[in-house]
Amino acid sequence: MPESRRHLLAALVGAAGVLAVEPLLAGLQAPAPGSGSSPRAKVYPNGRDPNAMTGIDDPSRPDPKAIERANQKEIKTEVAKLYEMVSELKEQIEKTDATSTLSLSVVKKARQIEKLAKQIKDLAKG
Repeated sequence: MPESRRHLLAALVGAAGVLAVEPLLAGLQAPAPGSGSSPRAKVYPNGRDPNAMTGIDDPSRPDPKAIERANQKEIKTEVAKLYEMVSELKEQIEKTDATSTLSLSVVKKARQIEKLAKQIKDLAKG
């Protein structure tokens, strides 16, 4: 009796396996010609069709000239800010006595100027 149960259980597991795999196997088969289903898109290794025309309206690639213009505009505003900060620092130093030590505010302003100059340098590098 246990052996007949084993055969029955093996038959049920086999049938369930076939029923579970059948939809997967049906999806791998090519559609029959004239079946009316649309053809599947071909998958390319880099995700793009090499034969497709690349136009200006390609949204996946940013316009390098637009990026360059935006960087130039940002650099100009940062340089104007740097010029203003340097002018303020110059005025502060001219007001202080040459024999006394520099105040903490002057040192902080110089560090801010250094940081802004480094940001401008990084922007200019691209």
